[in-house]
Amino acid sequence: MARYTGPKFKLSRRLGISLSGTGKELKRAFPPGQHGPGQRKKMSGYGIQLQEKQKLRHMYGLNEKQFRNLFDKANKMKGIAGENFMVLLESRLDNLVYRLGLSNSRAGARQLVAHGHVTVNGKKVDIPSYTVSVGDQIGLRERSRGLKAIKEAMEGRHHLPNYLEFNDNAMEGKYIRLPERAELSQDIDEKQIVEFYSR
Repeated sequence: MARYTGPKFKLSRRLGISLSGTGKELKRAFPPGQHGPGQRKKMSGYGIQLQEKQKLRHMYGLNEKQFRNLFDKANKMKGIAGENFMVLLESRLDNLVYRLGLSNSRAGARQLVAHGHVTVNGKKVDIPSYTVSVGDQIGLRERSRGLKAIKEAMEGRHHLPNYLEFNDNAMEGKYIRLPERAELSQDIDEKQIVEFYSR
């Protein structure tokens, strides 16, 4: 299945979660459609599991195959599969570029990485799904530091997670530790996703 390229606000309203992180999409607290906030049938257990999976998949902008492969990897790791999965998603290079405030969205961060603007430990990495290890330095290539989109994103940055640190002068960030579950999205029930893939 290809990556979703349709209207993001409509998708956010359907899933009941802000995919941009701003919350602007949810000003209308009901799903899209010409009949407005009509009565919806109660969801089945499978429907709830599927919705949680779709929320997380669209939040990080992955296609189904990438998402499933990452889940299988998390399932083989020691510890709680759901939490491992969310930590693996959070450790993707495109996500950490977004978290560092070098882009206003994960889609924009993915484009920055794919176009070769981002470095890891001083070496260019153009694979958005690259898994960043604890201690890795994430920076920008010299010729990319003056990009208007990056400057605007950095000016608008309002929060830096505790598992990252950023040097504004060097325009370089560091992944200092793995995130804890409490620091990741509370809108996701990862247990439902584990149940979905365990069927």
